[in-house]
Amino acid sequence: MSRGILAAMADPSRPGGAVVQVPALAKEMGERFRLAGHELYLVGGIVRDLLLDRVREDADLDFATDALPRETTRLLRDWAERNVRLVGVKYGTIAARRGDRVVEVTTFRQEVYAEEHRKPAVTFGKDIETDLSRRDFTVNAMAVRLPDGEFVDPFGGVKDLAAHRLDTPLDPDISFSDDPLRMLRAARFASQLEFVPAPRVVESISRLRTRLGIVSAERISDELSKLLLGAKPSKGLELIVDTGLADEFVPELPALRLEQDPVQRHKDVLHHTYAVVERVEPDLTLRLAALLHDVGKPKTRQITPEGVSFHHHEVVGARMARDRLTALRYPTHVVDDVSRLVEMHLRFHGYSEWTDSAVRRYVRDAGPLLDRLNQLTRADCTTQNRFKAKKLEALQDDLEDRIARLAEEENLESMRSPLNGDQVMNHLGIGPGPAVGHALDFLMELRLERGPVDEDEAYRLLDDWWSEQGDGSASG
Repeated sequence: MSRGILAAMADPSRPGGAVVQVPALAKEMGERFRLAGHELYLVGGIVRDLLLDRVREDADLDFATDALPRETTRLLRDWAERNVRLVGVKYGTIAARRGDRVVEVTTFRQEVYAEEHRKPAVTFGKDIETDLSRRDFTVNAMAVRLPDGEFVDPFGGVKDLAAHRLDTPLDPDISFSDDPLRMLRAARFASQLEFVPAPRVVESISRLRTRLGIVSAERISDELSKLLLGAKPSKGLELIVDTGLADEFVPELPALRLEQDPVQRHKDVLHHTYAVVERVEPDLTLRLAALLHDVGKPKTRQITPEGVSFHHHEVVGARMARDRLTALRYPTHVVDDVSRLVEMHLRFHGYSEWTDSAVRRYVRDAGPLLDRLNQLTRADCTTQNRFKAKKLEALQDDLEDRIARLAEEENLESMRSPLNGDQVMNHLGIGPGPAVGHALDFLMELRLERGPVDEDEAYRLLDDWWSEQGDGSASG
């Protein structure tokens, strides 16, 4: 739907009864439920996205109905192309697949978190307006009645959509008490859609932020990931920091609001972090690394007569990043990759004096994260000093050119010792043990220092090294 039509729908003088064009599959389902004597509505983000003309052809469809779960199951069983399944008894949601689309049908509901419970207690509602009133934001509390396509908007969602405003159908204190994760979801929509939260929403988040403590780490990390992958993550990050919500699940972020040192007036680390997050591509590992790359600075900050310093903040930050992401239950491989990127993000700054062996070590240490590391390094340069920025950019270009040249000459991606363990044992006449590992370490160091070493030369150098071990223990 064009912006002109959206604006017209938001006009208070517009007569009611607007009709929204919906996917044919939705109309087909609506007719099926109508013939069975039940109401069916298209609801949720799909309605918002229809109004914004941003619906994918294969987008999943969400519906609300007055039919109970057992009745919905019966209506869908001989219609769906895959098994109809109950997503959750408590939620009253039935899922089914038809063609390339997944549909979920939920009985009208209202849900309220008990004061100390992590999951909402759900009861079935009686009508669509009650159901919509319990949704997170007005822009997601619109519906389309099926199969006729009548637009239902009891809480002014289309006006908020046209104004890029984020508000709640009910008092935000009620909405956020019902599901505290909605506070973080507000930040996600600020990032994804660049919506501006209404003042009462911001005030409510500030008041109720500690309620996030009853939400599981997995649900929080899922919303944080979506926030970071949005078009303007800085908007979402600013909201969670300014309201104090970040203190509840990622306190390392607001801790970056450091006072400027009186000598050099060091750059604002928090806003530098926002900028770095937006400068890297929307890859979750990379954006998490950008978010956490400087979290070690508060703990390592020292102010001297020469200015401020953050010695070894990358090492401290890597440990902090690992601890935080583990607490948020991110997958192990994400935790490992992010902490490695944080640890290595300053390595480039000694580049101007690097030998070829140093470049090889950089490639070896970065491993499969090399491209991400190079991008994080580039993004980390947010200086307003044009001369310094040009110099750093030229150095980065030069490093990547050297990596490319060495890769062509030496196949850097498969850098390994010129001999394997079996070859070492057979040649030296020894069995498995620490000595074999020390020998392989020695040979790998040769590869890094010299580049490719042929097999004959490797055996000769291995003999020389072995003889230097004295009693042959290779204790290292």
